[in-house]
Amino acid sequence: MGPTQGRDALRGRDPLRPIRLFALFFRVGALNELQYRANLAVQLFESLLALGTGLAVLGLVFGQTTNLGGWSQSELLAVMGVHILMGGVIKTAIQPNMERLMTDVRQGTLDFILTKPEDAQVMVSVREFRIWQGVDIGVGAIVLVVAVAQLRGGIGVGVGLIFAGTLLLGAVMIYCFWLLLTTTAFWIVKMDELHELFEGIYQSGRWPVTIYPGWLRISLTFLVPIAFAVTVPAEALTSRLTVETLALAAAFAFGLLLLTRWFWRLGLRNYSGASA
Repeated sequence: MGPTQGRDALRGRDPLRPIRLFALFFRVGALNELQYRANLAVQLFESLLALGTGLAVLGLVFGQTTNLGGWSQSELLAVMGVHILMGGVIKTAIQPNMERLMTDVRQGTLDFILTKPEDAQVMVSVREFRIWQGVDIGVGAIVLVVAVAQLRGGIGVGVGLIFAGTLLLGAVMIYCFWLLLTTTAFWIVKMDELHELFEGIYQSGRWPVTIYPGWLRISLTFLVPIAFAVTVPAEALTSRLTVETLALAAAFAFGLLLLTRWFWRLGLRNYSGASA
């Protein structure tokens, strides 16, 4: 039995192994972060400052109008909550792993991952966690609770499940987008400013993409999936989501997963390693 067959056989015996790896690396990452508890206070301050700024802007907008592109103040508060929550997911789990992958490719240390009996894509996607960034997840959740309480009639169990599903689809698409960009490091080694570029684009998700011009709306939906990650979950909470949009989100997420897997394998074939 060759090395590849051995790795496949090992993975085949335990279909829950990726989840176990995720839990293991999350635990290790949490223990590392707990050594620097002062970072929690810093992150909490930054998150509350950003929240205060966002609420102030929202207040200024609705001091001049009763709706923005057909969205009420409570509905836009829901958009803000999703935006903050998804940003916390990105900074806690997605961005740290992608930044580490770029460093490994540049320094040739990705060899240590490729020699392990695990799927390399899974390994590079779950190695690094910054748990203090998870403060944004909590802040976003609180904003969502307040927004839902202000919405007429609240939400039912079915809507809650659809909302959770759209959040998951959005997180998958953002992960795929990040990995697609990061995989280009196999050809373009210097990509240190990638996170700043993404952060600038992600800020557009503070508002529903439906208020933007058509060309920008399409770009924020299919080129950078901000619409699927933020606006669509907010639409689920505010009874705006259609079956067609939900089906499109699911199909797009599945297609992105396939494209990302193919592009990742193509990138690996162009990786020369530390010995080059």
